[in-house]
Formats: sequence, structure tokens, C-alpha cells
Amino acid sequence: MLMSGSGRAARLHYLAGTFRVLSNGDHVICAVTGTRIPLHELRYWSVDRQEAYVDADASLQAEKKAGA
Repeated sequence: MLMSGSGRAARLHYLAGTFRVLSNGDHVICAVTGTRIPLHELRYWSVDRQEAYVDADASLQAEKKAGA
């Protein structure tokens, strides 16, 4: 099986409801926890801050921090 970017962090541009891959990779890093998120599992991100989050809790933490 051919996988481009295997083992490397991808660079993404986050859009409303989707994202665009700028640099190939197979994961991104959660901005709150530092957890590695496989691209096929990525569900949470901020368009305004261009950050990825591992889960809804991490997303909420980032929203609270940004509002402070």
C-alpha cells in the first residue's frame, strides 16, 4: 500500500467543514494536548486560529483560552 507522507506531520489549511493539504503527511498535532492526530481521524479544528484538536474537550479548552 502506497502512503504518501507516512510518519510525517501534514501542513493543512483549515476551512469551514473541510481542510486542504498544503504539505503531505499522515497526521497533525493537537494544539492543546500535543497528541498526534491521524488525518483520517481529524474532526475538530479552528478556522480562525488554524489549529487542530484531538477531541471536543481540547477544542473547548482552546476556545476558553482564546476568549480569556
